[in-house]
Amino acid sequence: MNLEFPDGERLRAATDRSVADLPAFAVAHREREVESVADPGAAGRDAVGDIAAFDGETLPEGASVAVTAGSRGIRDMPAVLAGAVAELQSRGYEPFVIPAMGSHGGATAEGQRETLEALGTTEKAVGCEIRSSMAVERVGTDALDRPVYAAEDALGADAVLLANRVKPHTDFRGAVESGLAKMAVIGLGKHRGAASLHDAAIATDFATVIRDRFAVLRRETPIVGGIALVENAADRAVHVEGVDADAVLDREPELLDLAREHLPELPVADLDLLVVDETGKDRSGTGMDTNVLGRYDFHGEAEPDSPRITRVYARSLTDPSHGNALGMGLADLVHRDLAAAVDFGDTYVNTVTSGEPRRAKLPFVVPDDATALVLACATTGIADPAELRVARIPSTMDPDSLVVSAAVAADLRERGDVTVGPLEPLEFEGGELPPDPY
Repeated sequence: MNLEFPDGERLRAATDRSVADLPAFAVAHREREVESVADPGAAGRDAVGDIAAFDGETLPEGASVAVTAGSRGIRDMPAVLAGAVAELQSRGYEPFVIPAMGSHGGATAEGQRETLEALGTTEKAVGCEIRSSMAVERVGTDALDRPVYAAEDALGADAVLLANRVKPHTDFRGAVESGLAKMAVIGLGKHRGAASLHDAAIATDFATVIRDRFAVLRRETPIVGGIALVENAADRAVHVEGVDADAVLDREPELLDLAREHLPELPVADLDLLVVDETGKDRSGTGMDTNVLGRYDFHGEAEPDSPRITRVYARSLTDPSHGNALGMGLADLVHRDLAAAVDFGDTYVNTVTSGEPRRAKLPFVVPDDATALVLACATTGIADPAELRVARIPSTMDPDSLVVSAAVAADLRERGDVTVGPLEPLEFEGGELPPDPY
């Protein structure tokens, strides 16, 4: 099936507004005082020392250690992994890395290896073998009597060391969200485990299911602990620590509170239109971080009160996403280039696994940026285009760099932590916005 989308001229003719009616815009930057880990590699080494099983007595010399690596674009994680691998090797163990990303990478072994490579996690970078397989075994059942799975590569190791970022989840709220427990339950479960988890979570509660299933995996697999990384608002590690397996469910809520203190968010809470330059799996598990958008659109989850954004326009899909556009349904409009980049096979497999088909819906497709901005005049309920509240950001990972309309600029000038440049008319080249105005 070949879809043909209307051109800009026809779409713009549906409204009596034009580019000339758009307000002036200004570049804005939110300034933060951010702390960060000076040496992520050294932090990875130290984190290994935090875990009791690596004391030199619990595990024999030459013991194999499976270290997990996920599909998120965590800037300092490759260095943390490399440090952890080097420390394990110095202690006489034989570490290897396994992709732990549920159904991502098209739910294939090669696709998951390619996903790691796109994120900078290669055998050369981490200093050890990467073993990629989708093979799993059923290791138990959860409280709902549903199967719990674990990767065969993990089960074949003498020890499993989890590694993941701890942060607020994009689907739900609970004491345990994104972190080490989720990495075990979804990541190590591969496609079958992720699908089983999400299905169970729709029937009951995400946080409860994750805690329940982690307890099963803790008993039935050689998980000895994990390396937890918390990022600051600049996407750098602000905290790295090792956590013993039996302490994960107690420690993660505390680390989650720390992550919330550093969570990047928009400096404005009320917008008619948010323009997001890049969406993708390396930007967020949902392509765009729902905490930044202020919309979850997930079965059974209440929508957040803030921010309040009437329309979202997504302009492109990142290359490391390999066509997986899960989360595009969170947008109201997408650029035609984004629609053309979608691999519906990868997207639909990931969507079925995650359990929420609304997030894979193809939004209103526009041929260029100018058309998207003009249509915003007619689809946000604003009578005077000069009053449009618009912000453009590189991605939801970087909501502190913005281009904002005059109405938003006026508000931001009142904040002490935001600098705002001069107002200027928007410039388009062939209907497209400048690639990097920030």
